[in-house]
Amino acid sequence: MIGKRIRHLQRYRDIALALARNGFGFIVEETELFQLWQLPVRVFRQAAAVSIEKKSIGERIRCVIQDLGPTFIKLGQIASTRPDMLPEDIVAALGKLQDQVPPFPFRHVSDIIEQSLQLPIHAVFAKLEEAPLAAASIGQVHVGLLQSGERVAVKIQRPGVAETIVTDLEILEQMAELAESRFEWARTFRIRDMIREFGKSLLSELDYTNEGKNAEKIASQFKGDNLIYVPKIYWAYTTKQVLTMEYIEGIKLNQPELLEEKGYNRQQIARRLIQSLFHQIFVEGFFHADPHPGNILILPGEIVAFMDFGMVGRLTPEMKYHFSSLIIALMRRSTDGIIKSIMRIGLIDDDVDMAALREDLERLREKYYGVPLSQVSIGGIVNDLFDVAYRFQIRIPANLILLGKTLLTVEGVVEQLDPSLSIVNMAEPFGLRLLRERLHPLHFGKNLLKDVAEYGELLVSLPRHTKVLLSMLRKGNVRLEISVPELDLFLRKLDRIGNRISFSIVLLSFSIIMTGLLIGSSLAGRNPGYLVNVPTVEIGLFVAGFMLLWLLFSIFRSGRF
Repeated sequence: MIGKRIRHLQRYRDIALALARNGFGFIVEETELFQLWQLPVRVFRQAAAVSIEKKSIGERIRCVIQDLGPTFIKLGQIASTRPDMLPEDIVAALGKLQDQVPPFPFRHVSDIIEQSLQLPIHAVFAKLEEAPLAAASIGQVHVGLLQSGERVAVKIQRPGVAETIVTDLEILEQMAELAESRFEWARTFRIRDMIREFGKSLLSELDYTNEGKNAEKIASQFKGDNLIYVPKIYWAYTTKQVLTMEYIEGIKLNQPELLEEKGYNRQQIARRLIQSLFHQIFVEGFFHADPHPGNILILPGEIVAFMDFGMVGRLTPEMKYHFSSLIIALMRRSTDGIIKSIMRIGLIDDDVDMAALREDLERLREKYYGVPLSQVSIGGIVNDLFDVAYRFQIRIPANLILLGKTLLTVEGVVEQLDPSLSIVNMAEPFGLRLLRERLHPLHFGKNLLKDVAEYGELLVSLPRHTKVLLSMLRKGNVRLEISVPELDLFLRKLDRIGNRISFSIVLLSFSIIMTGLLIGSSLAGRNPGYLVNVPTVEIGLFVAGFMLLWLLFSIFRSGRF
């Protein structure tokens, strides 16, 4: 632990100062994480007090993240997709984080391409634009021309970004562990689990081959469909750090005026976009999870082209069914159906107040009672459900949260294209299709055979497991494990106190011995510094110093001083 802290000393200091500058100095002061050096935390807290008076907690957290740079910005963007785990104001603040990162020099671009592809850059590209088309926290995109004549977009990973992300995630996990041991709010939000989950998403984006595979999988969903387009991946020039894909030109959805000017049918585009996403979600169970206007191009003929497949969602057949059940229950205003769907979807703790949960959902049902489906906002419903999940600490699977975020995003896009289009109405046929498939006799038969096989295996193995259990009981080998909350923290504090007491006793003992020798020598009329012609004081000080250093080394090595 000490070794890791020293290795990342400067990064810890950056984090501590960013927290203190934005009004979170109490976290620095009350945790042991930053006690390896002295920081002027109180000075920063006083300076920050004036500037943070008018800022919400969410805005201050956003400022901390922006101060700490690209890795934390990306992590904050991922966190903004989890309204079931964070309060609404924090999610809203994190949603404003922007990847405004300066591009890295072209010489690094050429070096990374040549190292990754094991080829000279001129052997791959006839031309590669030096000015990047776009720059983000993990990589940047350059437009190029292959030697074969095809125009491509090349995404190159930032130099050293992988090592930086791993270091930052390691530090964040240590901070989360300490925060959970000291703060009730950290335990409530389950900070450590959040960091681990967000870290997995972030690390997966470091491998560009994953993005290439995602693009090809979504392309295969629309094979033969000329109205949906996905750019081709050039695998010969794609690695973990370099992604080469077909370059396509079109109009982005965040340019509705240009679409109108070019004569595109915006209503037709909106319907195709919704239908293509619902096909991915309800039929395929694998969907583009970041369909913001910058990631969707419109080609001539109202063809919808998807871009950037770094973030995708996956739904198992069970998750698809439960989500469709939730949609149907919402449309039918069935509180019982909503509760059953949420219980099947989320992880509800045993101590959740079910009466209060039912009351909140009943209030939510009344909010939408009598409202025509054409006027119902699926984004509003999703937000309300996530708010209920957060209040009752209901953990929703990450892929369903991505689904909710995708629907929120696409609803905002569609509203700009065609305000009269109802996403709920368009979702109903897909939901009913899943329910019909679920109730189909063939589906029942498959599930029955699967259950019979599982229960049969359980019955066959039951005698053997019973025999093993009885044998363990006879031998007294059955162990009872009891988990005591905060026990590790208590033992560490106890160990620390014991070390400090030992340290004090040793110093006191040497002080008494040396004092006794000096007094005894004085009473005997001898030189106080010598005993039997031996320099007592010098030897005693040497031995005391040696033992003191040895004791300090032992305690510091244990990391529990």
